[in-house]
Amino acid sequence: MPHKKIMASSTVEYKMVILVRQDLKLPKGKMAAQTAHAAVEATLRAPKEHLKVWHSQGQKKVVLKVADQQALFKYVQMAKDNHLTTAVITDGGHTVVEPGTITCAAIGPDNEKVIDQLTGALPLM
Repeated sequence: MPHKKIMASSTVEYKMVILVRQDLKLPKGKMAAQTAHAAVEATLRAPKEHLKVWHSQGQKKVVLKVADQQALFKYVQMAKDNHLTTAVITDGGHTVVEPGTITCAAIGPDNEKVIDQLTGALPLM
């Protein structure tokens, strides 16, 4: 029975977007680590029913560019206003950036159409 429930719910496509600050000019490896932190943290915060559907659909993730911290927080607030899962990542400062630097944020996993209404104009990483 649970399998049928997941399939019935899967008519809505789910995805996660990860927003990365461009003003930090993170090296590729650092950026990869930070986006992984964002994906994991958002997954831990997401409702279980969203995770089941998202997982069954292949766990779509898209990494997008935002100009700076102000833009990042603008999109995170819009996501919160729309009751979407969010996770903001603050770096420990052991390598590239100062401790406490906010590097990226994840939105979702949630309804792809709702996320696209908020972030659809942002450029891909």
